[in-house]
Amino acid sequence: MSLLQVRNLKKSYGGVAAVADVSFDLPAGQLLALLGPNGAGKTTCFNMVNGQLRPDSGSILFDGHELVNMAPRNIWRLGVGRTFQIAETFGSMTVVENVQMALLSREKKIFHLWRPAASHYRDEAMDLLSQVGMEAQAARPCSVLAYGDVKRVELAIALANRPKLLLMDEPTAGMAPQERNALMALTKKLVVERNIAVLFTEHSMDVVFAYADRMIVLARGKLIAEGDGETIRNHPKVKEVYFGSGSTFTRKKKEAV
Repeated sequence: MSLLQVRNLKKSYGGVAAVADVSFDLPAGQLLALLGPNGAGKTTCFNMVNGQLRPDSGSILFDGHELVNMAPRNIWRLGVGRTFQIAETFGSMTVVENVQMALLSREKKIFHLWRPAASHYRDEAMDLLSQVGMEAQAARPCSVLAYGDVKRVELAIALANRPKLLLMDEPTAGMAPQERNALMALTKKLVVERNIAVLFTEHSMDVVFAYADRMIVLARGKLIAEGDGETIRNHPKVKEVYFGSGSTFTRKKKEAV
């Protein structure tokens, strides 16, 4: 059984279907890219999975738990991590303190600090920073980091909850090509090592084809295609609806190789 099972998900605004009867599965240890042109419904679908939006109908089953109508905080506690299109860290705090705060939250100790926060879970925080290549910058404030490094810290923060599922919203937005590939290669490595499932949205086709195991494509709220890179690249509806004649798609696919 897949770790994440989405069935017949629907969401409408003023009679307009943003997501119409979308279903898909995501097993552990796999990166699944959620794609679509502007207005396709991918952001709405993504936000329903993470609990920010409530679907009109349908089911989102994660590890045996129904997520529909569950608060985002409770979804997080079940083992669903999240990164954002614009990285979210505390700029005034050091790198290691940001990760320590995530660890404190995991243990429900944010409001029960009987000793300075800097003394809590430091070893575990440093281990997480080592995994994302940020151990050497642990003492630096997040406000002075390069954007690519902030994204790595955000990934460490997401991993602090020991997630089984990681939701990544435009993980490489605002990054240079080299930074994009480095972050996604790191994510792929961690997915394999930790057997994490990843659902991510992404506009950079080079990243999608280089690192996604599978892709699902939405258009006008409906799922029009699902499969590996070769299947999606040659799918007639994808060429017609998402990539027009297909020439842009083919060019981006070549760039990714």
